[in-house]
Amino acid sequence: MPSVMIFIQFLQDPNGPHVELLRQAGLEVRFPPRPDITDEEENIRVLQGISATIAGGEPYSRRVVAGLPDLRVISRWGVGVDRVDLAAATDSNAVVTITPSANHEAVAEHAVALLLAVTRFLAQRNDEIHRGLWERRCSLPLREKTLGLVGLGRIGRSVAVRAEAFRMRLLAHEAFPDREFARRHGIELVDLDTLLARSDYVTLHVPLTEETRGLINRRTLSRMKPGSLLVNTSRGGLVVEEDLVDALKSGHLGGAGLDVFVQEPIQRDHPLLELDNVLVSDHTAGIDTRSVEAMAVEAARNIVELYRGGWPAAAVANPAVRETWKW
Repeated sequence: MPSVMIFIQFLQDPNGPHVELLRQAGLEVRFPPRPDITDEEENIRVLQGISATIAGGEPYSRRVVAGLPDLRVISRWGVGVDRVDLAAATDSNAVVTITPSANHEAVAEHAVALLLAVTRFLAQRNDEIHRGLWERRCSLPLREKTLGLVGLGRIGRSVAVRAEAFRMRLLAHEAFPDREFARRHGIELVDLDTLLARSDYVTLHVPLTEETRGLINRRTLSRMKPGSLLVNTSRGGLVVEEDLVDALKSGHLGGAGLDVFVQEPIQRDHPLLELDNVLVSDHTAGIDTRSVEAMAVEAARNIVELYRGGWPAAAVANPAVRETWKW
């Protein structure tokens, strides 16, 4: 009986609906000795003989994938594949899937929450009141301000719909835009420099790739409007953090709301955590009580469909493997 390893701590309920889906399909479900494996050697050792994984943050480098000849499916819980070497998986005849329709609304809600919290100075106000202070000051509005969406995929579109309800003006930079969606919601499609120069607030919704790594850097930050805000719920590697610190310290940027960082967990002495105009959360934008289960079920369904000879095309991250792939 083929075995599926489930790494994510949230999903290690033996009676969960995702587990039941896998078992009903004739697959054995296993859990690792601990959920937060980051070492390549340990990952290779734990996954020996495993046919499929519901994958979290553990590494799937070329070395790891090459050391797992039985691994047929890496089913990511979420949409990021930056922990997976897609070329190596393809070379090893392993299909990589994501859960594209499960958590985009959760991420969008979190992005808007960060934007509201930063513009309303909620963290500072809460801290001041707890310290016995009562220093009232004006907030920043969302209505009639310009929001720049870097990325207009599922998450970017979900943020746009919510921002539209706040009567915000919308700009977007997207390599492959849904032009009908943009037209319907009054979104102006522009290049990145134009978006940065015209936006009061900028939110990031693109995957981390070699092309997007360090997208927000000294040059692009300098293009942003003085006093503007940055929100990142995508991947920490999109931002050169040293450059962001400098832009915030100088006052060129008014603030930032960050859910993701280059190194996670972020170190307590990181310069970003010393700044009053930075609000942070712990890479939880896509995790709420609905999305956790939805991602788990979708990840399990991807495995089951592949095991039964199907092909979940919308979820496959390395479609080039299809010609040679088999369970």
